[in-house]
Amino acid sequence: MGIVSRGFHGRARPADVKLPPGQYLTEDFPVLSAGPTPSIAREDWEFTITTESGTRHRWSWSDLLALPSERPTVDLHCVTKWSKLGTGWQGVALDTLFAGVETAADFVLVHSYGGYTTNLPLEDLLDGRAWITYQYEGEDLAPVHGGPARLLVPHLYLWKSAKWVRGMRLLTEDEPGFWENIGYHDYGDPWREQRYQGD
Repeated sequence: MGIVSRGFHGRARPADVKLPPGQYLTEDFPVLSAGPTPSIAREDWEFTITTESGTRHRWSWSDLLALPSERPTVDLHCVTKWSKLGTGWQGVALDTLFAGVETAADFVLVHSYGGYTTNLPLEDLLDGRAWITYQYEGEDLAPVHGGPARLLVPHLYLWKSAKWVRGMRLLTEDEPGFWENIGYHDYGDPWREQRYQGD
């Protein structure tokens, strides 16, 4: 006797929606975190970029809000197989924050309040591909979704879009983050199903 009932085909996908392999469409915004939700007062929040030579660039909350903002509309793909389409955000492009940063680094280790880390190639944060966001669908970003600010890198699985972001350390060699150290893929392209090491 089979373990799957006859006629069961999993969750249906609308015919006109193209999703990465193995993903299903959701209308809600599931909350998944590696630990408890930290509480960060905006007056205490800061974001830093530290170069491979130790040079530190710093922005306070008011500094961040004073920068030109963008309103990207993007699709989200979680490694747990849900996808949410057409989400609206407001934030500062990483291109803006990196404009005055001199570096020869190829990699970034992202740090969050609460201790979470994730690694990315620097090129995946530039050329209009990533933002530090502080609003979602016209409202302040809720703490459970990474508020007051989170990284948004929508072309990769959502674990790369670190919640409660507080800084980036530039590296000349790649260094795995939290999930990558326990078996998740170093890059995480949803269209190539790069969920785990070896995918």
